[in-house]
Amino acid sequence: MKEKSLTIPIIIVSIAIPLAVAVILLVPNVRINFGFDTHSLPLFHALLNSTTAIMLLASLYFIKNKQIKAHKTANLIAVALSTIFLVSYVIYHSSNPTVKFGDLNHDGILSDDEKLQAGSLRYIYYFVLISHIILSGVIVPLVLFTLQRAFQEKFDKHRKLARITWPIWFYVAVTGVVVYLMISKYY
Repeated sequence: MKEKSLTIPIIIVSIAIPLAVAVILLVPNVRINFGFDTHSLPLFHALLNSTTAIMLLASLYFIKNKQIKAHKTANLIAVALSTIFLVSYVIYHSSNPTVKFGDLNHDGILSDDEKLQAGSLRYIYYFVLISHIILSGVIVPLVLFTLQRAFQEKFDKHRKLARITWPIWFYVAVTGVVVYLMISKYY
């Protein structure tokens, strides 16, 4: 039986997700009321990212110790957590204005005084945030292609791609928490 390639659907999803997120972030005046308070979602996102990072560490431990079933389970949990994160992230950002790092009075405008008070930490924050955002877009196809190769039992190709996917995915999960910790006082 011939294996079905998921390359086209993976490419479509990998393009659609960043485009949808970009539209939500770049059209700030369109806000959706979901009928519930979404203000606590950033903390939930940090918890999801933390747990994803833990699952990725567990996955690495399991594969290094040849515990294949546990490795697979940890990765599928990480994928599920990342999917929940993505849905929740879209809900939050489509229902709340963008929070600016350094905006102490929460008016959505960064005054010169607020910039001065935030100091050089702003540059560190934006470096972490920008690298996190870019790699968040990169990780989607990497995870999906890595999973596809595992499910198709193409373990040599899976292993090769996983060596690239794992550190990027781990970085995205950890920096998601770092971004939250750095900006949480401005919510």
